[in-house]
Amino acid sequence: MIKSIQRNQFNGKPRLSIIIPVYNEEKTLAVLLDKILSSIPDVYEIIAVDDASSDKSSQILRELSAEIPALKLIFHAENGGKTAALRTGISASSGDVIIVQDADLEYDPADIPNLIAEFTDPTVDAVYGSRFTNPQKTGARYIPHFLANRFLTSLSNLFTGYNLTDMETCYKAIRGDLLRDMTIRSERFGFEVEVTSYLAKHDAVLREMPISYQGRSYSEGKKIGFRDGVMAVWYILKYHFTK
Repeated sequence: MIKSIQRNQFNGKPRLSIIIPVYNEEKTLAVLLDKILSSIPDVYEIIAVDDASSDKSSQILRELSAEIPALKLIFHAENGGKTAALRTGISASSGDVIIVQDADLEYDPADIPNLIAEFTDPTVDAVYGSRFTNPQKTGARYIPHFLANRFLTSLSNLFTGYNLTDMETCYKAIRGDLLRDMTIRSERFGFEVEVTSYLAKHDAVLREMPISYQGRSYSEGKKIGFRDGVMAVWYILKYHFTK
């Protein structure tokens, strides 16, 4: 039986936890943290989970943590993929609202305050940032990625009942108590599908807000591929037909 949502009331502005899964992002980490602090100077906590990077990411994170009190570090001994890093980071969080921030610079932290502002409505449980409802967006770099996202989002909507335009977005802001209560079982990039199914099964109120997006190429470090698209279809079916 799916239990109903018990919504905790925020006393004023919600405390924000930002979860950053990190894998070989030495070129972008310093810039990303600077952008986060510039956009959200009063952020409650930033949890960076280094997923056994083989470059200088861990060293850079340690240096940055000495300068940023809100930055908390967790290091995986073995690489487990993005969802494994999120599983670790979410369980270690304590904020009223949690949002995922990729370590690359495809998503702009300047959009985060607009997403979090939606939680002033006490009925809101989650806010997704859509790359496809912003007329000023730069959009995905590759047409196949765009078409695959459209297909996966439509398939997900069919089973969840939501009317999303961008189910695969990184920017998912979710009530902390609700997200920490989730048992995350998927792997690699499966979190996007699994958490959307989880929210639907709990009748969570989900909104979308437009965000900007600057897609990067595989030579620049993009990691998601065809295999992940196939797995996403499997996860959509799996989590719809299982409790």
